[in-house]
Amino acid sequence: MKILIVEDEPKTGEYLQQGLTEAGFVVDLARDGIDGLHMAQGLDYDLVILDVMLPGLNGWEVLQRLRARGQHMPAMFLTARDQVEDRVKGLELGADDYLVKPFSFAELLARVRTILRRGRSGQEVTTLKVADLELDLLRRRVSRAGRRVDLTAKEFGLLELLMRRHGEVLPRSLIASQVWDMNFDSDTNVIEVAVRRLRSKIDEGQTVKLIQTVRGMGYVLEVPQEP
Repeated sequence: MKILIVEDEPKTGEYLQQGLTEAGFVVDLARDGIDGLHMAQGLDYDLVILDVMLPGLNGWEVLQRLRARGQHMPAMFLTARDQVEDRVKGLELGADDYLVKPFSFAELLARVRTILRRGRSGQEVTTLKVADLELDLLRRRVSRAGRRVDLTAKEFGLLELLMRRHGEVLPRSLIASQVWDMNFDSDTNVIEVAVRRLRSKIDEGQTVKLIQTVRGMGYVLEVPQEP
């Protein structure tokens, strides 16, 4: 799952980014409200964590503009503003949670996981399933036909992206930006290598091959149709 942190205090931002990355999330960090708004509008995040007092645009304005555009990804305020009216304002603007600094990282992580369990629809979304392939988002586990499959963090992120958008051909550029947080370089084969390793773990020994290469276009995870 992909999280955006919008935090102008360097130590806090880096601390959050490192902690959430170690917890298994893909994490981007923006240093001001304008960059945060641009990133949230341009990429598909599962959660945005916002400070309130930000340069450029404050956190209230960032969330207000996202909601006005019809973007309803979950959002959490993480701020030193601890007045009741601040909490009420944050929740009324459409935030899913409001946590006051200083904070316990364990509490933050628990709240993040609770929000992500609810998902965008407000319903519990904890597993992804395509055919006999199952991915548990909370326990970070994958199984195929009931057999545990051990993946690295990047392989898990790649599989999650493919499963979330199963049936859709994903170009290498999108995979590079969503999983590796980098611009696609046609001279590198990092995507091909990662897909090959993931395919060997997911499809090797299976009658039905789920991960397909679409020549000249990218990769897709789908159940192949009967000829």
